[in-house]
Amino acid sequence: MNITLKKASCSKTLLATLIMLLATPAMTAQDDNEPKPNLFTIDAELMTRGEIRRGGLPSSEDDNDNAANFILERTRIGLDYERSFLKAHVTAQHSAVWGQAGKGQFTIHEAWTQLTARNGLFAKVGRQVLSYDDERIIGSNDWAVAALSHDLLKLGWENPSHKIHAMLAYNQNGESVNGGTDYIGGDKPYKVMEALWYHYQHPRVPIGASLLMMNLGMQSTRDDSPHKTYNQQLVGTYLKYSPTNWSAEGSFYYQMGKSEEGIDIRAWMMSVKGTYKPNHQWKLNAGYDYLSGDKDFAVPQGGAIGLVQHKTIKGFSPAYGSHHKFYGAMDFFYVSTYVNGFTPGLQNLYAGVDYKPIGKINIGATYHYFLTATKLEYAHRPLGHEIELKVSYNPINFVTIAASYSYMRGTETMEYLKRVDSNRDLHWAWLSVTIKPTFLSHRF
Repeated sequence: MNITLKKASCSKTLLATLIMLLATPAMTAQDDNEPKPNLFTIDAELMTRGEIRRGGLPSSEDDNDNAANFILERTRIGLDYERSFLKAHVTAQHSAVWGQAGKGQFTIHEAWTQLTARNGLFAKVGRQVLSYDDERIIGSNDWAVAALSHDLLKLGWENPSHKIHAMLAYNQNGESVNGGTDYIGGDKPYKVMEALWYHYQHPRVPIGASLLMMNLGMQSTRDDSPHKTYNQQLVGTYLKYSPTNWSAEGSFYYQMGKSEEGIDIRAWMMSVKGTYKPNHQWKLNAGYDYLSGDKDFAVPQGGAIGLVQHKTIKGFSPAYGSHHKFYGAMDFFYVSTYVNGFTPGLQNLYAGVDYKPIGKINIGATYHYFLTATKLEYAHRPLGHEIELKVSYNPINFVTIAASYSYMRGTETMEYLKRVDSNRDLHWAWLSVTIKPTFLSHRF
């Protein structure tokens, strides 16, 4: 009898517990003051850009006077989930030229999960976009239609004044039981990456300082060591001072180690930039970039690149930054390469102005003067002048309409190095529409 009573009592207790659990969501939903911990969002980016290109890298001499016209599209669909300690994000991306055979490229641009502790520690793993400092060395490169993302593990700690991130990537062509750890022709530009980034920015002090250290492991391209990994290192700093209506920023980076061919690397770069805002409508800026180049970069008068045995690479490579942002909108430098992979480096003197006649319209103009960093045997250092004009309009918050025109007048040196057409007049114009709607944002 006692056993029966105990069983009945347990049954009543279990039933009462189930009723309470089932009733809890309803009770919570009735309390409007109770914060809902989960947030789910679906958004998109729809970008269409038409371009007109004339001059530069012609396929044949007969095509020099014919402009190339095409329309690019990029579509992204993003899914976000967030609660107090957990974030998850997935972005599917399709990119193509209108009418392209094969219907373009479909990829998962981002797919990551992040766990964050209350003391500021976090771990983020998966495919993710990296953006550090001014994006000169590591950036999203979002101007390129495919853009740039990395498969890696990121560990970090952040508070209002200090940020420190450690990153680790290890890429392979596929699963294998044996045969080594080769990575050739993959989607990512390196086999191994280890990086450490530290940033200091006090909330009440207008000075920001960053330190970046990065190691890249590259698959050997030498026939005598096909399975070897060559490591190259980069160390440097980025500083910015912005007290009131003006700012000054600068950076310095040094590269060392060995290239994929096993050649020693000794290269460096520096940049300085000043910005002044006299009022809310005008912004002026000017700066100078210097990226070291390889010595003995022979350029015979006939236009062919001379073959020189290099014992040390002294041409700086700006790694995985947003190059379009810095070295001219026409992307002749550090987007397209020189013959044989060597570079005479670059000097970039520039000045620009931005004007906002009304809040939703921005008009900008920038002038660049380009020179090689190293002395050439058969040509002078100046490469040419480039002028960029741009206007953007935001009719509503998630819509941007932008247009730009760029003109470059190259020199004989530019013709030799880049195989531009003989008149050295280069034109480029584009018009783009970008729409970033949020389809759903739901708390539960």
